[in-house]
Amino acid sequence: MMSKKELWPMVASPVVLGIESSCDETGAGLVRDGVLLGHAVASSMDEHARFGGVVPEIAARAHVHAVAPVVQEALDRAGLGLGDIGAVSVTTGPGLSGALQVGVAAAKGYAFSLGVPLYGVHHLAGHVAAATLDGGPLPDPCIVLIVSGGHTSLLLVRDLARDPIVHLGDTLDDAAGECFDKVARILHLPYPGGPAIDRAARDGDPKAVRLPRPLSGPNDPPYAFSFSGLKTAAARWVEAQRAAGGEPHVPDAAAALQEAIADTLTRKAVRACTDHGIDTLVVVGGVAANSRIRALTEQRCAAAGITLRVPALRLCTDNGAMIAAIGDLLVRSGAEPAPMNLSIDPSAPLEFAALTPLAAARAA
Repeated sequence: MMSKKELWPMVASPVVLGIESSCDETGAGLVRDGVLLGHAVASSMDEHARFGGVVPEIAARAHVHAVAPVVQEALDRAGLGLGDIGAVSVTTGPGLSGALQVGVAAAKGYAFSLGVPLYGVHHLAGHVAAATLDGGPLPDPCIVLIVSGGHTSLLLVRDLARDPIVHLGDTLDDAAGECFDKVARILHLPYPGGPAIDRAARDGDPKAVRLPRPLSGPNDPPYAFSFSGLKTAAARWVEAQRAAGGEPHVPDAAAALQEAIADTLTRKAVRACTDHGIDTLVVVGGVAANSRIRALTEQRCAAAGITLRVPALRLCTDNGAMIAAIGDLLVRSGAEPAPMNLSIDPSAPLEFAALTPLAAARAA
């Protein structure tokens, strides 16, 4: 006699297409049941490099040209067609307004034409979800350190798809990625500054330049960050070297800056875990690709008996796979889809994974 499972086999979750266009990467990914099936990314970074930063109008135009080919490339890599897509998720904020508009318009087009549900998601929640694509579901609870170009935050995360995200601490001014970019410019290193600092630091001595550890005193907020003063201290050291008639030793300056940022991030993250009795730390975002941050976090987590989860390098920077991953979690949690008047929120706070501002509500 056949079992009920054989008579009524479980229906698999739908394939979720994720679209990311918040800054200068156009990403598309396909995820089902927590498994990454395929993804593709097109970057306009080279077009921005000569300006020393992202130009919003250039980014938006690049997304217009790239989004359809990137979606098709992700489908090809997954061995799927458009008809296999069962849901669409898209970054609706935060990010550059024009860039977000392109992604949301594309997602609406795919969802409407295919007759599938649409989900608006928070970009930073996508970064957190990227960690599930390698190691499976995140433990409930866990501490999450987000380090990216515009955001540095320590979070307490429970059920990512259902529960509110608790902010333990955020940056009070510059994010870690901004500090890397600004000091790299002072050192005449190319944009983006993070990878350039990482490369230069390989030949430097991190103890050659004394730089502060921001908000590390006994009376400072334990989980808050501030990198503006660190940037200023590095800039003043460079100015002093040039005023004395010489040029700064770039590898030493890069190594010292990188060490100061890594030391500050990892100390606060590990402290948050121990203070809250949580034994898993998740580190995500573009700056999580930095080699020293990864190495020091591994070292300090091992010493404290904390399990470390960091996405693969290819999933640290902005990509569509992470947006598909959070969309997949929302679908499987039974979350309500977004209506077709879904709009963008370029400065959206991170409160929930789902982000569905509505055009009518914003206009009212």
